[in-house]
Amino acid sequence: MRKILVVEDEDSIREVIALNLHMAGYEVTEAASAEDALKVFDTSFDAAVLDIMLPGMNGFSLCETIRRDSQSIGIIILSAKGLETDKIRGLSIGADDYMTKPFSVSELLARVDALVRRVSRSSSSEKTAEHTDDSRMVSGSFVLDKKSRALYKDGTPIELTQVEFQIMELFFANPGVALVREEILKGVWGENYFGDVKIVDVNIRRLRMKIEDDAGTPTHILTVWGYGYRWNA
Repeated sequence: MRKILVVEDEDSIREVIALNLHMAGYEVTEAASAEDALKVFDTSFDAAVLDIMLPGMNGFSLCETIRRDSQSIGIIILSAKGLETDKIRGLSIGADDYMTKPFSVSELLARVDALVRRVSRSSSSEKTAEHTDDSRMVSGSFVLDKKSRALYKDGTPIELTQVEFQIMELFFANPGVALVREEILKGVWGENYFGDVKIVDVNIRRLRMKIEDDAGTPTHILTVWGYGYRWNA
């Protein structure tokens, strides 16, 4: 059974989310604060649903802490703030998705389902790679290792989130090909993703910070203006 961590200080909202996740077949652990969440958190969770406005440590800090401990967990942020800056901040620090309150419970369930499928697919791919010779993808000075789920640049490991790893897999499989944002969105987040296509731009920005010598003037992940992105080894 897939495990979900729900962190929300408003009891009524948390209980509705937890109940619906239980009914959908998930094992749910609830927490009313970031501090309580960290007491029960471990890397066995498949996904976490985090509210931003929490007492004490806020959801942004909790997201960063969880992401440092686990690159594989899926994270959805909930917030009463609909500001673009808050959405970008959440995605930039490691969240996979962002929903603004009030939200549809059915839409939240659909997003959790899609996120868990993606995490599961990525983990399954990792296990398959351990039993094949096709566990490494090479592009110029970069090596994508499916066993360690890491990217190597000139032999130096670069730790990636699941989403970042899947984006790099897509780039490595299509060297020199301009990919539209919608194509990246479909390839990584799946056909049933309901969120904003800007999530692609946020993750590209995060990848550039990790792999480019100068993220401001990228030489590997190139912008194709009015279209999307192209990988250049």
